[in-house]
Amino acid sequence: MEHGEQPPLFEAPDPGLPADQGYRGPTACSAAGITYRQLDYWARTGLVEPSVRTAHGSGSQRLYSFRDVLVLKVVKKLLDSGVSLQNVRQAVEYLRGRGTADLAGITLMSDGTTIYECTSADEVVDVLRGGQAVFGLAVAPVVRELTGSLKSLPSERLDGTAVTAESGSSDELAQRRSKRTAV
Repeated sequence: MEHGEQPPLFEAPDPGLPADQGYRGPTACSAAGITYRQLDYWARTGLVEPSVRTAHGSGSQRLYSFRDVLVLKVVKKLLDSGVSLQNVRQAVEYLRGRGTADLAGITLMSDGTTIYECTSADEVVDVLRGGQAVFGLAVAPVVRELTGSLKSLPSERLDGTAVTAESGSSDELAQRRSKRTAV
């Protein structure tokens, strides 16, 4: 890789295309749902540069690989979700630096402000904060766990009467305590 050349964002091979074959700008734009002006700006500013062939002056045609077009489409979707171009740039740099091998294996999420990478069912990473882990909690499993735990523990009625977990009836010791505190 020559000095100043952009490293690939993802190492996944282009499906069905030889390394020396790619898509011209208008085709890449159509596939990614972007304008040619966006494509040109993103290439000139280094956000997504064509990896098959870069422009070599006026009239030359850039060629984008499948992976490049995929990154263009991801960038477009992030922008459509309300994420700023500056934050999209940060996310792309983070993913490049991490050396992510397969874009298809990544789930990106956004709240319109930041971008999160879901690396597994238990881990979400804030890509704009240098890969800081974000805590996620699914409440349904906690409800099931708590329900199971509480079934074996006693409860108490509003009047202070204890209720045993198994039978749902008051326990004798709890009734005595309740009478003593009521006096």
